[in-house]
Amino acid sequence: MDGPGRAKTLVVIPAYNEAENIAEVVTRATRHAPVLVVNDGSKDRTGEIAAALPNTAVINHARNTHIPGAILDGFKYALAHGYDYAITMDAGMSHDPQLIASLIGQPDADLILSYRPQPKNVPLYRRVLSRTGAVMVNAAIGARYKDVTSGYRRYSRRAMEAVVRAPMVCKSFDFHLEALAVVHHAGLTVREFPITYVFSNSSLTRKVVGQAFRTWLRLVMGLHRKSTARG
Repeated sequence: MDGPGRAKTLVVIPAYNEAENIAEVVTRATRHAPVLVVNDGSKDRTGEIAAALPNTAVINHARNTHIPGAILDGFKYALAHGYDYAITMDAGMSHDPQLIASLIGQPDADLILSYRPQPKNVPLYRRVLSRTGAVMVNAAIGARYKDVTSGYRRYSRRAMEAVVRAPMVCKSFDFHLEALAVVHHAGLTVREFPITYVFSNSSLTRKVVGQAFRTWLRLVMGLHRKSTARG
């Protein structure tokens, strides 16, 4: 694989009903790298708007598959089209597209895991959930990562292959926890990178938190520990 400076990088943006934001986030992202929008069953004009933008590819899902289905399809597209890295980011402007250049320029690693040292406008309950999640996931997989829930990441080709091959059980937001566990247990390299995060909206519900808790329980029980470990 080429070093980050010469490697091919794709920005993968899952999007559901983001007609209001998609043009801005994609236009700003394509200043740094080509973009793939996974229009995840939107009922508005998200896919149509994205398809009209330059340096942008679109996958249209007939129904909403949530974060796992959207990102996994993005990884499969990146692998099939010869990309060395994929950056995953939010379509709702919570992640600053200007930071794509910094993520691309990070040292070679299989996963650049962003963390949010000073998040802006984030409700207290979200901060508590993020910190609690970090403690619980780290305990489950035997690690000390600062932030396990941020979706602004750079995956290498090896990391994407590992996640695509893994028997994923996640349903929504818990994809980020499980993908990290897959990469960690595969013995791949992980580096952490501070970002600025501005809270914009939340799709977090009791159902989503419950799904994440069930995935965490399976991680505690050894999910991916044997199936992805080297050796």
